[in-house]
Amino acid sequence: MNASRVLHSFGAKTLAIVTSGGAIGQRLEKLAAKSGFPVKVVPIHNESRVNLTITDKQGLALRLNEQGPLITPEELTRVEKAVASRLESAAWLMLCGSIPPGVSTDFYTKLIRMARDRKVKTLLDTDGDALLHGIEAGPSIVSPNQPEAERLLNRALITRVQFLEAAARIKAMGAEAVMLSLGGRGVVAVNENQLLEVIPPRTDAVSPLGAGDALAAAYVWAATKRKDFADCVRWAVAAGTASAKLPGLESASLEQTKEVYKAVEVRKA
Repeated sequence: MNASRVLHSFGAKTLAIVTSGGAIGQRLEKLAAKSGFPVKVVPIHNESRVNLTITDKQGLALRLNEQGPLITPEELTRVEKAVASRLESAAWLMLCGSIPPGVSTDFYTKLIRMARDRKVKTLLDTDGDALLHGIEAGPSIVSPNQPEAERLLNRALITRVQFLEAAARIKAMGAEAVMLSLGGRGVVAVNENQLLEVIPPRTDAVSPLGAGDALAAAYVWAATKRKDFADCVRWAVAAGTASAKLPGLESASLEQTKEVYKAVEVRKA
């Protein structure tokens, strides 16, 4: 939903596919109906989860995330069919979020392979075993943040050299490209022939909520505009930075992103 909101605000055509169950799901569907972009709802029996995030004026955040509802094999099949039926008309498939209970950690792997068979590019933004197995399917790009990369590689990442090594190592695991997000320090990115450090201007973060989704969405938006890899990552960093400057769940507009884009620095590592 967050990624679709950003893509829609940038003028791209997007469809969000979400599961929805219980009273919380009904509330989600009412909010989705006001989003301005199409949303495909896959009904499930169990209650949709609620996540609570508390932020202070310095941008520090405390997140209390529920595990999420159990999804049955039959419900999961409906999700898969909803994705499959729309791939023919898609340029990109974005897979965003954690894997809920009852779902195999190779579910994203299956969807990535399905998309590849149809020549649809894929962005993977998840965590844990779902990230590990998803990378093995060869997504077009993965966009882990620093903690997700540390869990994936089972090591702490502290120095610049470690960040660069981590991005290259994740690519070697199977991804065509990697954007390793380092929060206010920007992104280390790598594809088949470039290793980049993309650095945002110094800003006061108000809320980190949705910044990672904005980063991923802006990369895909730029890629659909046939911009080169370095410029796609530059747009991604600009959108993530611009969104972090806004309160709550607000996402930066294209105009706000353009202002930050001017000050984003791209360095070859």
